[in-house]
Amino acid sequence: MTVVIPRRAIVGWVLFDWAAQPFFTLIITFVYAPYFASAIAPDPVRGQALWGFATAAAGFAVALLSPVLGSIADASGRRKPWIAAFAALVVVGSSLLWLGRPGDASVIAIVLAAYAIGVVGVEFAGVFTNAMMPSLVPPERLGRLSGTGWAVGYVGGLITLILVLGFLAANPQTGKTLLGMPPLFGLDPALREGDRAVGPLSAVWLVVFILPLFLFTPDRPAGLPLREAVSHGLRMLGETLRRLPEHRNVAVFLLAQMICADALLALFAFGGIYAAGTFGWTTIQIGLFGILLVTTAAIGAYVGGKLDDRVGPKRVMLGSLLILLVATAAILSTGRDHILFVVPATPPVTGGALFASTPERFFIAIGLFIGLAAGPLQAAARTLLVRLAPAGRITQFFGLFALSGKVTSFSGPLLVGLVTTIFASQRAGMAVLVVFFAVGALVLSRVRI
Repeated sequence: MTVVIPRRAIVGWVLFDWAAQPFFTLIITFVYAPYFASAIAPDPVRGQALWGFATAAAGFAVALLSPVLGSIADASGRRKPWIAAFAALVVVGSSLLWLGRPGDASVIAIVLAAYAIGVVGVEFAGVFTNAMMPSLVPPERLGRLSGTGWAVGYVGGLITLILVLGFLAANPQTGKTLLGMPPLFGLDPALREGDRAVGPLSAVWLVVFILPLFLFTPDRPAGLPLREAVSHGLRMLGETLRRLPEHRNVAVFLLAQMICADALLALFAFGGIYAAGTFGWTTIQIGLFGILLVTTAAIGAYVGGKLDDRVGPKRVMLGSLLILLVATAAILSTGRDHILFVVPATPPVTGGALFASTPERFFIAIGLFIGLAAGPLQAAARTLLVRLAPAGRITQFFGLFALSGKVTSFSGPLLVGLVTTIFASQRAGMAVLVVFFAVGALVLSRVRI
């Protein structure tokens, strides 16, 4: 008998992406990361390196534990308790970012630890939420469900970014937000309280909008008690790892995902930092760039979801990777006074018109293509896994999916941090990503559906 899933159950699942996305948009990419590199860290180069090391530490924790927890969850049945526990970590980590005062070296360790805790929480919560997908829609609609989730998530990130730029984050020199008004709640521009407020804002947003998932989206029935589930889950994980060579397509896909996810994570994590160091952009300028990028990402995710159902997730991923590869190379070709490595251009003028220079406009154009490709890549990856993984072990394989996305997630940012430090160049550090995208596409091409 076919089980009819209520529409509100699907809406509740989709809203998880809406609830979690501000952590990625506001903290990892467009507001807090550049703020940390330009105002808390001693200088942008060391800021990029430190942020990379913190991302690496969080990625290592996720890589180590996600397949184990996924196996335990498959044995215990229910996913919501795990989602609630890891969402709590996101709330704690995000809230502590408020402590990051500008120029205060004593808070660097606290801020980096809080950020790492938040990353661990949001990634693990995603493991268990993704595992709900096969129980909500039939296989032929997985692409649309995944793409819609990513698109809705990007819209949520976009709205919070607009709220921050328009009402909270102010230019330290003028004391005004993008809308030309003083920040709400008496936030002090000199202390960059508008930038720091994105941490608590992300926490509150998550708490409010994750509730429909718990209220309306059905969970699996309870399985084994926790102690038995731990023992059974570890045995099943060991068996899965031993037999992974028998699932050749899954193994090859997970290897490709390992490489591609790392490159995309690092691109988003360091893109704003790179812009802040290269062009001297403030939070408002980076935020405006973010609005454009997130808008195109939402469009790309939605359209990519439909393409996924029509042409298949593998083709969507390969096309997205080609765009990202070219776009990353174009970013590296851009400097304050040139584009395409050798074409001279007038550099930005301090206090001049917004995005008036050719290098800045070129950088923004690149960002639009990154947005269009990033959404489909992420959405198609999880639908491809659902199509490849054994049905009875879906959470376990999503644990391996998270593992594959994090094994090089700690080494990738680590490489970016190390190369940035060794060459004292943000551009050199970002060049690592070109290699990751190229190799990831090559490996993905070997997957057979």
